[in-house]
Formats: sequence, structure tokens, C-alpha cells
Amino acid sequence: MKKGIVFLLLTTLFSCTSREIKIEKIPFFQENNNAQPSLVSKNGSLSLSWISSDDEKKAALNFSQFKEGKWINPQTIVTGSDWFINWADFPTHAINEDLILTSHLKKSDSSTYTYDVVLNLQKLNGEKIKEDFILHSDGTKSEHGFVSIVSNNNKGFYVSWLDGRNTILKGPEGQHNPMTIRFAEVTNRGEIINEKELDSATCDCCQTSITGTDNGPVVVYRDRSENEIRDIYITRNINGLWETPVPVHNDGWIINGCPVNGPKVASNLNNLAVSWVTVSNGRPIVNLSFSKSNGEDFESPIKINDLDATGRVDVVFINAKDVLVSYIEGDDNGTFLRIKKVSIDGKVSVPITISEIDGGRNTGVPQLEKFNDQIVIVWTVFENGKNQLKIANLSLENI
Repeated sequence: MKKGIVFLLLTTLFSCTSREIKIEKIPFFQENNNAQPSLVSKNGSLSLSWISSDDEKKAALNFSQFKEGKWINPQTIVTGSDWFINWADFPTHAINEDLILTSHLKKSDSSTYTYDVVLNLQKLNGEKIKEDFILHSDGTKSEHGFVSIVSNNNKGFYVSWLDGRNTILKGPEGQHNPMTIRFAEVTNRGEIINEKELDSATCDCCQTSITGTDNGPVVVYRDRSENEIRDIYITRNINGLWETPVPVHNDGWIINGCPVNGPKVASNLNNLAVSWVTVSNGRPIVNLSFSKSNGEDFESPIKINDLDATGRVDVVFINAKDVLVSYIEGDDNGTFLRIKKVSIDGKVSVPITISEIDGGRNTGVPQLEKFNDQIVIVWTVFENGKNQLKIANLSLENI
């Protein structure tokens, strides 16, 4: 495999928004499939991880940083031919000073949904700290995934994930027990500490989200009640103790299956922003809700989408008062990846179209970050029989 990055710069002007958006088509190892991106902006550093896989089903988890105006030659963190690779349940990573912690999913049995979360900890220069260690301690042949990682200042990393250890057991009516959500800390030496179950019943396959605040980590996820209400819940670690999970908002969405559409949370000082997808009166909508009290309570949701929502949201603070939300929506004229700026006082901008995209699984879950004075978004496209990645850049001055 030739290791290099090929850049094709395309500049597109969307007349509907009069904003210039530069799209980089980044084929990386273009003879392979490239998908499942994770984009992270931290302390002036922008990094990307993704899976590259060949026709023989061998996969590689790659990592690159954006330096001096370009993506540097990628490192290969780990390779394997026994991974679970899925558009919705993708690897992620976080940066903590000169350390990077990555996750990927490795099959633990021949059943379709039996796999473990495997971590790798190394320095940014490639020096290995701890390789191929399993996040969870149960040892069951069950589903583990939908991982979120964020740095814990200079102490290590916070991690949340969905855990299926209880699903191998039958409940009182003979049905499998539900998925749970768990949390752990990973130290700078790769030790896994303070593992804890946060909720004993969650949606099976919606992405989780985690952020670090001055008071401790905050986790948001899609809950599952006994009556199949699948609303978004939050739990906070305050003074070292996890609070009982509570809804961000009582949507009351009843669905007898997983919508595969998780929430995203972002924090700035004492403010939190949570965006998610729900259904109201039979119509899917993207909501955004602010908390000015570090998640103790939330204001009424703000509807984001104008067309029928596919969702797959992300959210990022661009200053102390404003966030950007990315989301997918569409109608008979097409499906579009869009962003809106939303102020904590409730003001919502007109939509900015990033790109027309495929509304199916090939698009994956777009990733949004603020990097210096730019907004960066990455998503997956299917071209010439292969999955590849595109990255869009938009100046904050144009928003």
C-alpha cells in the first residue's frame, strides 16, 4: 500500500448562502475504502482518524494531524482482519497533550454483534505506550461499542460506551436484557480505573457523547424505558459522584427499535449544548437545547431543521454564546449536509449548505469541529465503487 495523501482542492460557491466553502477530497489510500472518520480539535491541534480497508477485508486504523496548512503523512495505529466495521459504530480518538487514545472494534466470536472495544495509547510521534487492550472488564461474548472519548486535562481520558454484557441473560419474560451505558477513565499509562454502569437500560445502537467540564465529565445518550420511550438523557459526575440520569427534554418518542441516531454534547465554561433527533407528530426533527447551569437544567428545545430530518448531528461552541449545529435534511429535491449558528439567547441563523450528499449509510456520521478561525466538517462519500472522505472548510467570518 502506498502511504501518502493526495489532495484535490475544490472550491464551491453556494449561491443560496453566498458563502465560500472549500472542499478537500482527500483520497488518502485511494485504492482502498476509507470511512468511519473521527475529527478532533484540541488546544490548537486538528486531528483525524479513520479506517482504511482493502478488498481482502484487512483494515487499518490511521491517524493524521493538520499542520502548516496540510494533512501530514498518516500513521497506522493498528491493523487487523477480524474487526467489526460499521458506518454507525465507528472508531474514535482523543488527544491529551502529547498522547493519543484510539478505539476500534474487534470481533470476539462468530456471531454478528459480538465484539470488544480495543484501545491503543501512544504518543503523537508514534511511540507506543500500551497496545491492544480491552476497555471493558466483563469478558462476555456480547456487543460493546458506540464509544466516546474526551481528554481529562493532563490526567488521562474519559470514556463512555454501550455495553451488552447483560443482553446474554434473559429477563423475567424470556426476553434479552437491554444494553447498558458505562463509563471509565484511562490514565496516561493505560490503566483503566473507575469503571461504572451509568444506566441499566439504553437504546441498543445510538452513538453516545461525552464532554469534560470543570465539575467533571458529562455523558448524554439515548435512553430506553420499559414503555420503549427513547428520549435523550444526561448524567453528570459532580464531586466524584455520578448523578441519577435525567432527560434533557421529555420528547416522549416511542419507537420499538433503535433509530441509530445519537445525541452530541458540547461545553463552554458553565454552558452546555445538546443536539439530537426525535420524532414529533410523525415528523423527524433536529432539536438543540442549552443549559446555563452545567446541565442541571435545560431550556426548551430549539427546532433546527427546515426539511425532513435525517439527523446525524454534531455541535460545537464557536464562542461563549454561540454554537454551530451540523445535521442532514432533505426533500424531493435532494439530501443536504447543513449547519446553522444558534445563540444561547435563542437566535437561529439561516441554514448554510455544506454539500448535497447521499442520505443513506454511505455518508456515515459527519464530524464537525472548530479549528482556529475555521469550521471543519468531514463525511464519507461513495465514488467509483469506493468509500472516500471529504473535508469542508468554512471561515468563521462567513458565518
